[in-house]
Amino acid sequence: MRYTTFPALAAAALMSVSGAAAQDRDGWPSELTVGTASQGGVYFVYGNGLASFLAEELGINASGEVTGGPVQNVTLLQMQEHDIGLVTMGPMYEAWIGESELAPGLEHRDVRALFPMYETPFQGIALRNQNISSVGDLAGKRVTVGPAGGTPGTYWPRFLEALNVDANVSFAGASDAAGQLQDGLIDAFVFAAGVPIAAFSQLAAEADVRTFSFSDEELEAILEAFPEVSPFTISADAYTVQEEDQGSVAMWNFAVAHAEMPESLAYEITRLVMENNDRMMQIHAAAVATLPENFVNNSFLPFHPGAVRWFEENGFEIAEELRG
Repeated sequence: MRYTTFPALAAAALMSVSGAAAQDRDGWPSELTVGTASQGGVYFVYGNGLASFLAEELGINASGEVTGGPVQNVTLLQMQEHDIGLVTMGPMYEAWIGESELAPGLEHRDVRALFPMYETPFQGIALRNQNISSVGDLAGKRVTVGPAGGTPGTYWPRFLEALNVDANVSFAGASDAAGQLQDGLIDAFVFAAGVPIAAFSQLAAEADVRTFSFSDEELEAILEAFPEVSPFTISADAYTVQEEDQGSVAMWNFAVAHAEMPESLAYEITRLVMENNDRMMQIHAAAVATLPENFVNNSFLPFHPGAVRWFEENGFEIAEELRG
């Protein structure tokens, strides 16, 4: 079993930590691992920042781990290799019903929701000399779609297929893809992450690039074909190279844990994040949406009992079918 009781000396030492130290720590692990994604993406920043915050407040060694993104994070959590995972709800639902690309046939029914994070919009960035202004212009271009197994690596090929856009697709982490674009090895880099995407911001500062998204017709087609996404507007001030709002689609992200995480630990994690939005905003601007009222954007994944306790203590009613 992953979750074991703290050694007596460690528990005694932690009694000096304020706040959560007085809570019941029965069964708490001595360290926490947060599954993130590739370097250069928001998951990497958000997940490592979350780990640092939890370490400070709970007195537990906590760290973020680079992964392929949500698809891998769900399976690592199901197999109890990680303690907390960051997931988008599209890949989470596929894993829940046993249709994960990484572990087909395995229903990931031991995963539980902790708290809402933010929306992940889909957007692209390209060398300006390629004259790419919408997704349809990617036909015949060299396009990197993020790491295989991540949300962008999973959904961008599907979007391109749905729009009948025949591009030369490759996979890479955000930092690697940004480097390839800057070196002229690819024509465009499409991704999905909370805005602003660190890799896009860096490219905007260092290279002659432009951001792009879907045309109105493309957006309508994607919304019809993929009910797991919703409309999203990327503000004109998101990047220095972006001159106007861009219409796109987005998918909600949640932090999740294994069902066997001690209820008191899940409660404390949820409490710390939901009651300290200013602190979360210091980690990444996308945390502006890390608010308790956004729990409603989870329609299928049961919440961990510890999370349910915090939400209901604070006036948020969790539907019976979502009580884990």
